[in-house]
Amino acid sequence: MGMNSKYIETDIIIIGAGPVGLFAVFEAGLLRMRCHLIDILPQPGGQLAEIYPKKPIYDIPGYPSVLAGDLVQNLLKQIAPFQPGFTLGERAETLERQADGRWRVITEQGTVHVAPAVFIAGGLGSFEPRKPPISNIADYEQGRGVAYYVRNPEDYRGKRVVIAGGGDSALDWTIYLANEAQSLTLVHRRSEFRGAPDSVEKVQQLASQGIIRLITNAQVVGLSGKGHLERLSIQHDTEGIFDVEADYFLPLFGLTPKLGPIAEWGVELQDGAIAVNTFDYSTNLPGVFAIGDINTYPGKLKLILCGFHEATLACQSAFKVVNPGKKLSFKYTTVTGIEGLPAKAPA
Repeated sequence: MGMNSKYIETDIIIIGAGPVGLFAVFEAGLLRMRCHLIDILPQPGGQLAEIYPKKPIYDIPGYPSVLAGDLVQNLLKQIAPFQPGFTLGERAETLERQADGRWRVITEQGTVHVAPAVFIAGGLGSFEPRKPPISNIADYEQGRGVAYYVRNPEDYRGKRVVIAGGGDSALDWTIYLANEAQSLTLVHRRSEFRGAPDSVEKVQQLASQGIIRLITNAQVVGLSGKGHLERLSIQHDTEGIFDVEADYFLPLFGLTPKLGPIAEWGVELQDGAIAVNTFDYSTNLPGVFAIGDINTYPGKLKLILCGFHEATLACQSAFKVVNPGKKLSFKYTTVTGIEGLPAKAPA
């Protein structure tokens, strides 16, 4: 190893700094274990920070509604006393067991991390948007009118927006932007939607009140405009092709998760997710756990809430890996309070 390569030793390496990876730091900290997180994104928070920071989340206990970005800030405050380390903007490339039994994780930029325990909290892996098959769609990407997720809702205020899709994301953003946009059209290739029934109802109400235009059994087949999107062509199952003027087109067909390098690490996979034991969310590799959306087990639900629970139980078993032979006594935070970890000695 060259002198300038970074070498980090810790108790638990957490791959993925989304909400579940972040909360794992808290639970580990209560048990006096240090964590270091690795994430390909430039900031912590995963999809919450990168894809929908301004979107409200309704099912976090004790928060009737919390914006995704605010939830990330709260999680960061909650784990601050435990001083986690971060390797951001780098992808965990290899996972190998060392002769001393500890795990070594190296990023594509050569940063080496070593720890007795590893939590894979990589969400759905690195995600790529599902793009509609429109030949010239790339001409309108990168700020020229086509976006695959809504980073900043302000961009669409007073603009003519067309959203395509039939899932929660398409419905949620249609409802959210209905009153911001100058005009909003939702295009869906079927007549049934596969989102939350209550969102479907809201969208149908907005359409019947004339606040949005709803076009079902149709899809966007063409885009045109000089330098920026100006209009798009919609093909309807029975009424043929017609044009709609638009400043923005948001095809919200979800994201295709790509497990990426994780698929090569020897963890047991099932349908593109990591198979775990629900006793402690351990994988088939000793000392390696998988928590959050990346794991699968009978009855699995992909909810942040469930990931928090998985992280908590994984920490109990990780304690035994990190502190072999030491007895773990479980105490409630109401009794013990939160005691931060001492400052790290400089490496």
